[in-house]
Amino acid sequence: MINYILGRIGYGFLTLLGVITVIFILFNVMQGDPARMMLDQNEDPAQLAAIRKNLGLDQPIMTQYFYYLNDLSPISLHSQNSEDYTFFSENKHTGSKLFSIGGYELALKVPYLRESFQQQGKPVLQIIKETLPNTMLLAFFAIIIAFVLGIVLGIVSALNKGGWIDKFLLVITSIGMSLPSFFSAILMAWFFAYVLADWTHLNMTGSLYEVDDYGIGKHLTLKNLILPSLTLGIRPLAVITQLTRNSLLEIMSKDYIRTAFAKGLSKRQVIQRHALKNALNPVITAASGWFAGMLAGAVFVEFIFGWNGLGKEIVNALNTLDQPVIMGAVLVIAISFIIINILVDIIYGFLDPRVRKY
Repeated sequence: MINYILGRIGYGFLTLLGVITVIFILFNVMQGDPARMMLDQNEDPAQLAAIRKNLGLDQPIMTQYFYYLNDLSPISLHSQNSEDYTFFSENKHTGSKLFSIGGYELALKVPYLRESFQQQGKPVLQIIKETLPNTMLLAFFAIIIAFVLGIVLGIVSALNKGGWIDKFLLVITSIGMSLPSFFSAILMAWFFAYVLADWTHLNMTGSLYEVDDYGIGKHLTLKNLILPSLTLGIRPLAVITQLTRNSLLEIMSKDYIRTAFAKGLSKRQVIQRHALKNALNPVITAASGWFAGMLAGAVFVEFIFGWNGLGKEIVNALNTLDQPVIMGAVLVIAISFIIINILVDIIYGFLDPRVRKY
């Protein structure tokens, strides 16, 4: 089992390295000059040269790639020359120096995601710390809604196979899977916060905390969580409903289920004790994958509903060409995917020893 776990972690590390490389190529090789993005139209040669030196952009592309890996690595190598990009600066790095190697020092630090171009040099890590919890909260409530309602609707659909309820749910879930998140967000905001506003009392836009009318302080507004979490949960809800239905119908055709019926157990008892727990394996797999996917899918949902999360921050960064924020946010989402997939693989390794052979 230990070899299996180490193998999963190793694959995850290689995947992460590949993601980092792709991000670097997309934003540093194929994208425009970051120094020009910072100055916009004010392309003073002296300022451009100073910015390129400060960001390490005056170095060959492979050296820049090493700088990027060195910034992200928790154990990194730093020059003792204060003019070098890799100099361990206290205002950039949070950590401690371990020991010196020639003209360099090895340091243990928090990964450095660089600084925002547009927010007055604000560290990207700080921006992510401020916005990621809101996105995680939104994704958590969305997957809970999708998981609970999806299982219930899937069971109802399976028990009424071929009936009008089953057909109706199949049509609705098919529509739910095909709707783009930005379109469903607009529909939800218009219908529940505009057409039915007198009954729902929901806002079209708003975040978890809102400033009061006098600008004195913030107050918790949980109702603003309802529409974005429902919208974000529509697609996984549709997938989980159909997965539960199909898996349950397959399990119900097994021999041991017929044996349970032969022993005199009621249909409810058979489903609760035997069928449902076996039918939920693919559902749990889908739910775990969707939770990571929601971090990426929240981009347009957060922007439309004005939810102050990582997704909205990515849209703002794209509009202002804030390259470090985009790179840091994409990297965090990718790491979330990798960690969740590793945990799911390890859990399956414990539950089913046959998985460890692959």
